[in-house]
Amino acid sequence: MGGLRILGGLGLVLALAACAGTPSASPAQPSTAGRTATSLPSAPTAPPVSTPSPPSTPSTGAPVQAAAPAAGAPPGTITLAFGGDVNFDGPLAALVERPDGLADLRQVLGGADLAIVNLETAITDRGSPEAKIYHFRTTPQALVTVQRAGVDAVSMANNHAVDYGPDGLTDTLAAKASSPIPVIGIGRTADEAFTPAVFPVRGVDVAVLASTQVNDLTVNKYPATASRSGVAGNLDNTRLLAAVRAAAATHDVVVVYLHWGTDYTSCPDSAQTSTAAALEKAGADVIVGGHAHRVQGAGWLGRSYVAYGLGNFVWHNTRGDLDARSGVLTVAVDIARAQKAAGAGAAARPTAPSVVTATTWTPLVISDDGVPRTPAPPVAATLHDAWDQARTCARLAASPAG
Repeated sequence: MGGLRILGGLGLVLALAACAGTPSASPAQPSTAGRTATSLPSAPTAPPVSTPSPPSTPSTGAPVQAAAPAAGAPPGTITLAFGGDVNFDGPLAALVERPDGLADLRQVLGGADLAIVNLETAITDRGSPEAKIYHFRTTPQALVTVQRAGVDAVSMANNHAVDYGPDGLTDTLAAKASSPIPVIGIGRTADEAFTPAVFPVRGVDVAVLASTQVNDLTVNKYPATASRSGVAGNLDNTRLLAAVRAAAATHDVVVVYLHWGTDYTSCPDSAQTSTAAALEKAGADVIVGGHAHRVQGAGWLGRSYVAYGLGNFVWHNTRGDLDARSGVLTVAVDIARAQKAAGAGAAARPTAPSVVTATTWTPLVISDDGVPRTPAPPVAATLHDAWDQARTCARLAASPAG
């Protein structure tokens, strides 16, 4: 595949090349050992919605077993995998009608210790469409479907989470409360929306936060506040930076998943680059994002690893080749470095070495059914070259500082 960036998950890439495009005969249930969220906000009180019986429920403080190392991970590391934007509207609704609708993706997501995507939709069958062009909705079954694809948490800090108004938001929060995996970046209050999900993985606490910087109706009309439900937003970065500093003071690794950038652009805009720089100084270790419908550049910014845009992931493609370009980013985090940086205290963290020691980009192409799959080797090589070249306009480094 040509996907190995330093030492990254070679086994993960080989497994994908061998298996992608072949649906599993039966859906494998993802293991949750060692990667169960423990710092989840309390469940919101909301009217009941029709919710499937999930295969498991996130722990809110029970003891967590140690996870086995992910296949292909460099020794002494944990691996984190990230996919881009996911929705199940229109022709993609069939994917959630069966629990194994995204089974093909287990080969590229399920091999990591922790996998996260952006779920860009309201979870409701009620409400009135907001005054915007596009509206996405799905059912609570979507959370089960992505879990069975190997996803461990979803961000809903995006510009489609409240497409169906207050009733839709109420139902979405009810779905969050009964979700088999953590839902971050949305909540009954700002405190809840900015609260990270925390995953203990082999002695490393990974805190994952989410926020949207897309200046549209959603973040302006439905921002989570002290007294109102909504999405975590960072048109002003103050609240997000405070949440990152708090997470950096108490957890080994801090991941921020952002919805940001300008639609249909391949380079980050000024808001993205300035926010990434501020997050790096605040103590974020990994900064990833989406929204632009394009794969944007990735690399190191100081000690932080930044991937500005992961592109579409599970998406109905109506705009041609560039919209179909997708992939999974897998980063390897050095366990000893993460524990040492956390032990040195929050003040010393920004000057500590990067905890990300290896990365792998696995290029995928979204098929007609909305599911990303492995392209032919020549196409994969071209897409990987494009990933490398995008680092230039992103003004990121191919290796960490120092």
